[in-house]
Amino acid sequence: MALTLTDRWLWDFWFAVDGADVHVFYLQAPRALGDPDLRHQHATIGHAVSRDLHRWHVLPDALGPGPLGAFDDLATWTGSVVRAGERWHMFYTGVSRAEHGAVQRVGRASSPDLLTWTRHGPVLEADPRWYEKLHGAVREEAWRDPWVWWDEPTDRFHMLLTARADRGPLDGRGVIGHATSADLEHWEAGPPVSSPGEFFHLEVPQLVHLGGLWRVLYCVTAGEHSAARLSRPGVIAHGGTHYLVAEDRLGPYRLETDEFLVGDERARHYAGRMLEHDGRWHFFAWENLDDAGAFVGALSDPMPVLVSPDGTLRVGTPARGR
Repeated sequence: MALTLTDRWLWDFWFAVDGADVHVFYLQAPRALGDPDLRHQHATIGHAVSRDLHRWHVLPDALGPGPLGAFDDLATWTGSVVRAGERWHMFYTGVSRAEHGAVQRVGRASSPDLLTWTRHGPVLEADPRWYEKLHGAVREEAWRDPWVWWDEPTDRFHMLLTARADRGPLDGRGVIGHATSADLEHWEAGPPVSSPGEFFHLEVPQLVHLGGLWRVLYCVTAGEHSAARLSRPGVIAHGGTHYLVAEDRLGPYRLETDEFLVGDERARHYAGRMLEHDGRWHFFAWENLDDAGAFVGALSDPMPVLVSPDGTLRVGTPARGR
């Protein structure tokens, strides 16, 4: 595995490329907790850098919980980084102690150098016009994992999120949420770019253009397929990383195939991301469970991304470290 921390578990992650340096930000929690299920409410955002995608140098942590009473005073979760002008901007998920971590909001921090971050508070929460709010039949208000990019044709920043539609069977309300901004400070939610029906939620989205199509990567566990999906012939309840496709970057997005890009019954590799580096596309995931079923919590080695003759994507075996 490319990055293993002796004293901390590592899971969801995202990249920022600055010249020859590839920065990775990741969720982490102390292994001393003992039970990996406890990690979510103790999550902070760690940071490492590499030039070859195999050897990583761990840097000081990027973000921890906010001050008491803040929207993120319990934990900071998954996000993304975008550069605008002379500053880097990290959009991340925050959960609070007052709400017992049940309501998710998106926050923003900025940095001149990817090392020192200044918080700017929450910028967005789920809009009830399109998205489910917290209620008694669900465990959380899903509005997390923001993926942000600048879109030249619309002259705006766009954000994709893990979200849930406000109607339909509970087990299939998962959608890719959408919001826009002109300045990174003021955001407006819009309707989702995908339709519900397949999964409880679609986690950790990432937008890439590959093989002539726009693709949104996402991940789910084996237990989060809807009953309607599982009733289709040939569908297997795998966990791992899959993707939606569209001809336009703003959707609408649809499944290209029911077969996961990287998946199995145990979701051994989870929350995959793609990175273009030295002219080639690479796939990374965090290592979830080992062969004995024990939690691992480490970053995988890079794996080559291949486009099949029929246009579908495949992931090859991990590349060897140099």
